[in-house]
Amino acid sequence: MGTLGNGERGAQATPHIVWDWNGTLFHDTDAVITATNAAFAEIGLAPITLARYRELYCVPIPRFYERLMGRLPTSAEWERMDVVFHRHYADHHIRCGLADGAESLLARWQDAGGTQSIMSMYGHEALVPLVRGFGIERRFIRVDGRTGPSGGSKTEHMVRHLTGLDGVAARRTVVIGDAVDDAVAAAHVGAHAVLYTGGSHSRDSLAEAGVPVVDSLAEAVAEAERLVI
Repeated sequence: MGTLGNGERGAQATPHIVWDWNGTLFHDTDAVITATNAAFAEIGLAPITLARYRELYCVPIPRFYERLMGRLPTSAEWERMDVVFHRHYADHHIRCGLADGAESLLARWQDAGGTQSIMSMYGHEALVPLVRGFGIERRFIRVDGRTGPSGGSKTEHMVRHLTGLDGVAARRTVVIGDAVDDAVAAAHVGAHAVLYTGGSHSRDSLAEAGVPVVDSLAEAVAEAERLVI
């Protein structure tokens, strides 16, 4: 990675990456599948494989359940499933780590003059200490998790996130995530997006977003460089 923002580019906004957390920087796929199947069992649904999960996954989460059940869950079912999911996720995610190469990629982007942040639908109060525990908090100018009820879209959160970033312009920003919702949120604010196959979606479903799709975070950062540097 070369030096960012030199010469004529120096007059422009600093290149910025907005990272997704779950399934992107944080490799928690096993915990997600375990928690999902526990939630399904709560209302009598059969367990799901990772391949099937990636094929059907979408947001808002109740729509994902609708694809599996053939109907939307009732309010009572949703509340039960949500509570069970988060309880089991909390038990299992402590054994998960960062995605391969994440730490060095974060350091390289920062050292080259780029800025980066995290925008996640994981609860803010749980996200911040988790990021801090991996010793990478200093790599980010902002870390935002979800506030309010779970199950919504990332779009409105992305608007607030970018608004809170000083010196960051959407046209020089790349959202890197593992879900189509990341691309939708990026488009809504006028940013670029790169989608990573290591998380919640299959490659085929990610390709429908019409943005670059990659198989590693190293490829994702290379695409980010191509898009905004």
